[in-house]
Amino acid sequence: MARAPRKWTGARSPSGLKRVRSSERRHEVLGPRRATAKTLVRNALEVATSPGDLDPQVALIAALSALDRAAKTGAIHPNAAARRKSRLAIKVNDLLAGTVVVARGKAKSVGKAQAQKAAKARIAAGKAGKAKGAQTAAGKARAALSKTTRAEAAAAEAAPAAAAKTTAAKPASKQAASKAAAKPAKKAATASKAKATMKATTKAPAKAPAKSGTKR
Repeated sequence: MARAPRKWTGARSPSGLKRVRSSERRHEVLGPRRATAKTLVRNALEVATSPGDLDPQVALIAALSALDRAAKTGAIHPNAAARRKSRLAIKVNDLLAGTVVVARGKAKSVGKAQAQKAAKARIAAGKAGKAKGAQTAAGKARAALSKTTRAEAAAAEAAPAAAAKTTAAKPASKQAASKAAAKPAKKAATASKAKATMKATTKAPAKAPAKSGTKR
């Protein structure tokens, strides 16, 4: 057998039905309080724009008290009531002072990726500003101290290296000097040897030619 489609889509359990009844009663009680708070806020703005017999401050106080009562009974969230009170007071004071009220636009919804990029950009900008130079006296003192310590460390590291270079250069210079002194001695010895050979060749007597005799 085919069944008829369900018409009731709400709660069916006893607790669910009771919750429906209590929410209806609560709405009947709290709805008028929300409406009266909105009405008094609108009246306060109208009185502030065109003040007549009514006092704008009295209308403002009445609207603020209505918002407090609505928040106390639970018709409006306490944070929402505080926000509305602040905005209402700012608008009324601006209107009474004669300044132009500028409507504030809606807040832009920023995605997660865009928020992360913006945070990274802010961090990079902060690091770049810190890298430019210390802004306070304590920061300058720390920077100067770090510079002096770095210079001292560099000097301490460079001293042993320079000493090692000088010690290594000394024997090398001695060897070069000994080599330079030995070169002219060698040249003089070779020159003397050459002279002695030349003298020996010149002093040696020439041999007489052998006499050829024939016996008869």
